[in-house]
Amino acid sequence: MGKIAFIFPGQGSQYVGMGAEMAKSFASARRVFKEADECLGMKLSEIIFSGSEDDLKMTEITQPAVVATSVACLEVLRGYDLTPSAMAGLSLGEYSALIGVGSLRFSDALPLVQKRGRYMQEAVPPGVGGMAAIMGLARPLVIEACQLASGMGVVEPANYNAPDQVVISGEIPAVRRACEIARSMGARRAVELPVSVSFHCRLLKSVEPLLARELAAIEVKPASQPVVANINAEYIYSPSEIRNALTLQVSNAVFWQDSMERLIADGFDTFVEVGPGKSLTGLMKKINPSVWVHQVEDLETLNKVVSALCGKEGSHSAVGG
Repeated sequence: MGKIAFIFPGQGSQYVGMGAEMAKSFASARRVFKEADECLGMKLSEIIFSGSEDDLKMTEITQPAVVATSVACLEVLRGYDLTPSAMAGLSLGEYSALIGVGSLRFSDALPLVQKRGRYMQEAVPPGVGGMAAIMGLARPLVIEACQLASGMGVVEPANYNAPDQVVISGEIPAVRRACEIARSMGARRAVELPVSVSFHCRLLKSVEPLLARELAAIEVKPASQPVVANINAEYIYSPSEIRNALTLQVSNAVFWQDSMERLIADGFDTFVEVGPGKSLTGLMKKINPSVWVHQVEDLETLNKVVSALCGKEGSHSAVGG
């Protein structure tokens, strides 16, 4: 194994019960969820561990829930002295990465992403915005399909996830028209996603000044390790770069494939997806199947990663209970 990077999932990776096994087994994870409840003034952990799917799907609940679960998993990994040389996160996951490198305090970031979720939901009324995943069509053709459908309304590429997967976002009639055009161009599939907000497109432009105001009110420290920014697949370090990246990220496309290719080109060949689900692990296998990638979200996945990277089995006592 060579250089290690930790990567963090975004919204859509959540599920009821995520992180519960970690919290039961590790004091470090329990502390994260306890702090989350305290800084939000609500029992977020109860919603995460045993709430309803409908509650967890509310954007202003989903976003802090995913970040809290990812940070809890990160704290467990730190107990095994697994030290990455860079981090990155998909959309919301960028906040988890920035907590991981010490740029954002967890207690500041959680209320911030809760507000981020609320602002995003308010910017696009229900029934207006949508998203769709285009499979098996080259990036330039997806861009062209969006341009051809723009007469029906706003529609733009939102996530460049992998060579065969681009997610588009915008107003529902334009998204549906772009899907039709993409299919006619030879797309293998064009599937509408079950979301109520059109993420990462200009319909969320009004959220930028709101986020900028919130970011200006909290301390942002220089990154202790490089973080690859969604907006341009470049490394960000300084507080000004971090604030700018998080502000622009909400209404601009996520260059995830480019971000992973940047890390691979810089010698990273070992990737650990830290947090709920395995969506990023699946994308990495499409981006570059030759690198080593595995997720950590529960005891089974933790033991596999610790065994592979540390040469030993996971032990609860390593992080104090």
